[in-house]
Amino acid sequence: MKKVLVLVAATMMAVFVSAESKVEFAYEAGADVVSSYIWRGQYNGGLSFQPEGLVGFNALDEAIQFRAGVWANLGASDWQWKANKGDGRGYTMFMPEVDFMASVTAYGASAGFTEYYYCDNGSTHQSEVWVGYNFDHFFGVGAYINWYTMVAGDDFVYDDNDVAHRAWSSYLELGYDYTFEDKGITLGAQLGMSPWASDVYGNEKFALTNITLKINKEWEFDVVTLDLYAQGTLNTDGLTTQTAFIGAAGEDKLYNQKLNAVLGLGIWF
Repeated sequence: MKKVLVLVAATMMAVFVSAESKVEFAYEAGADVVSSYIWRGQYNGGLSFQPEGLVGFNALDEAIQFRAGVWANLGASDWQWKANKGDGRGYTMFMPEVDFMASVTAYGASAGFTEYYYCDNGSTHQSEVWVGYNFDHFFGVGAYINWYTMVAGDDFVYDDNDVAHRAWSSYLELGYDYTFEDKGITLGAQLGMSPWASDVYGNEKFALTNITLKINKEWEFDVVTLDLYAQGTLNTDGLTTQTAFIGAAGEDKLYNQKLNAVLGLGIWF
């Protein structure tokens, strides 16, 4: 992780030094409250609070951007009372998810790194790299494509002899957003797939794991922006294996259902 962050930072510093335009500090901070935590078509928990904070720089009139920060999920099921078999008094488990992120964007092309950390019994984690392209920058079209691959951490598949091998779990996402500027309404669609066997996504072969339709209404005020959104998600494959992410959902067994809906409210500064 440190090597990736150093490489990204060094690249951005070189760009900034050579850039003739003014380099500006940038930040994003806020939080969402969602009825369900849905991640790439997968149910990871119920009612959740999801704060995020990012800092970075913009250059060349925002054509080049660097961001680094933290995102977290704290669900209602992440506070769990566990009975102690010895004295019966029990104890409380606290199992949030905390993700550390860094990314660079240049003229629509993006690359980044995410470290997923789960505060479950084993404190599991995954390390992921990704690349993508947003067609809006040059073509004025709200379409984008992203590819994500797990490169370290708890990401394995097992052969017939029950021997673990690196899975390189990957996810391809195609998306499109259309915004009605005068109304502050955005309609979005996502199509996501896991191309090969993965415990992370719960599939044993190629699977279409995420078909999502979303509507978002935004209100902008002097210092804050409010987002109200609703989405429906279909996972055509469902989950056929026990995934490494189930710790985030606690003991809620709804993770294997194929159809989910989310209502969310966000406040951003």
